[in-house]
Amino acid sequence: MDILQVILAPVLIAYSLVMAALLVYISNMVFLAWTGLKEQKKLSRPMPVSLNEWPRVTVQLPIYNEWYVAERLIESVAALEYPRHLLEIQVLDDSTDETVSLVAKKVKELRSQGVDVVHIHRENRDGFKAGALGHGLERSKGDFLAIFDADFLPNPDFLRLILPRFDHDRIAFVQARWGHLNRDYSLLTLLQSLSLDAHFAIDQLARSSSNYVFNFNGTAGVWRKTAIIDAGGWKADTLTEDMDLSYRAFLHGWSARYAGDVEAPAELPVSFTAYRRQQYRWARGSLECAIRYIPVIWNSDFRFARKFQATLHLTGYALHLLTFILVILYPLLLLFAAKYPTLLAPIGAGLIMNFLVFAPATYFAVAQQLLRRRWFFSLPLFFLISIFSSGLILNTLRAALQILQKRVVPFERTPKFAITRRSQPWVSNRYQVRVDILVFYEILLALFNLWVSWFAWSTNHFLIMTYAFLFAVGLFFASGLTLLQTLSSRFAPDLDSASD
Repeated sequence: MDILQVILAPVLIAYSLVMAALLVYISNMVFLAWTGLKEQKKLSRPMPVSLNEWPRVTVQLPIYNEWYVAERLIESVAALEYPRHLLEIQVLDDSTDETVSLVAKKVKELRSQGVDVVHIHRENRDGFKAGALGHGLERSKGDFLAIFDADFLPNPDFLRLILPRFDHDRIAFVQARWGHLNRDYSLLTLLQSLSLDAHFAIDQLARSSSNYVFNFNGTAGVWRKTAIIDAGGWKADTLTEDMDLSYRAFLHGWSARYAGDVEAPAELPVSFTAYRRQQYRWARGSLECAIRYIPVIWNSDFRFARKFQATLHLTGYALHLLTFILVILYPLLLLFAAKYPTLLAPIGAGLIMNFLVFAPATYFAVAQQLLRRRWFFSLPLFFLISIFSSGLILNTLRAALQILQKRVVPFERTPKFAITRRSQPWVSNRYQVRVDILVFYEILLALFNLWVSWFAWSTNHFLIMTYAFLFAVGLFFASGLTLLQTLSSRFAPDLDSASD
């Protein structure tokens, strides 16, 4: 008995399980898209609703070294159309650079104009963003807390549109939909915008409309203070403090609302290195919450559908891990197929794999339809998103491995450069994120996929050839763009220093 016969059964079982899991996740995307289509009227803008008595609100602005966008953020929040005597603004500033003096000057200016704004500067970053929010919570005057990250520019009517959604006293938070200030800046920002549009126009809409658990997205939303306190407050023991608090609130019997008709514009990362850092944080935080809360959820009194959807929601980044396993299994499958030519034919792999490709494209198209945008000519971009996403599989794999190793990783924010126009440069700006060694492993994995593609072509397995080639393209895109931007930044003139 040769080695191929020994490992044949385990490999086929692993492959079947991976394909079955992928089929479950992709089928759920189709289900959520269908639910979103049924609920699309909730994305149409309603007439503003007025309250008999407006509550006191504290707006929290957690920032850390945001030289380019801090003033812009504070000014936009100060312009919110809300009764002055009921509005407090907290600038929760953990900065260690000149942002501190910049913020202090702006706060002093606004206070002289009668704006109730306070500058709370911590000497240390204990708890990072969660620590800053908790620190501000203890000092807040408001019964409701609106939160905006540094890259957001809320519209003046934001609070007047959001607060009426707290239509009973067990609503913990209301989340708005993210817009994009620099959607058309580059291919990177365009693909990001399409992906985020799908999350907000479909996922958040479908989950909230069906009374499933969904999460506060960390910004562009409003929390009821008593809900935060009842759920245990902000905690920094995961990298997604927003998802962690959201699940604790739902498990404590609270519910939430999604205001898909209210858009909060924000700046997308223009640096791929910064983007991969953001995706690492989201992936690791989601998986940390999955480990923590899935057992609790299945022991709760949630109905089955709610438990199932929460599980898929928390483990969404497992798609990258499943893709990595698939990449490793491909050459073994090709070896088996060479010895047993009919081995792969009976399991309908081709049909399933085609569904796995076309379903995500349909999902992104539906999102654009829900947002009343033309989507037909963007079809190539929808397929490109899946390829683009496959380039980050090692980024997610590292997050999963570091969780298993119990390796503590600090919260690292995504730098913003106030980029809103195509003509704006940024490669010479401060806050550049250093490239790490992971890109070289991505190049190696891309070369491995090219070899698998050639192997599949030489054995007439053209479907696997195509998928392996597309995985290689995604990995080359991620690693290549990272290296290109890093080199551009290194050799660009330091215009930022000159302007200082």
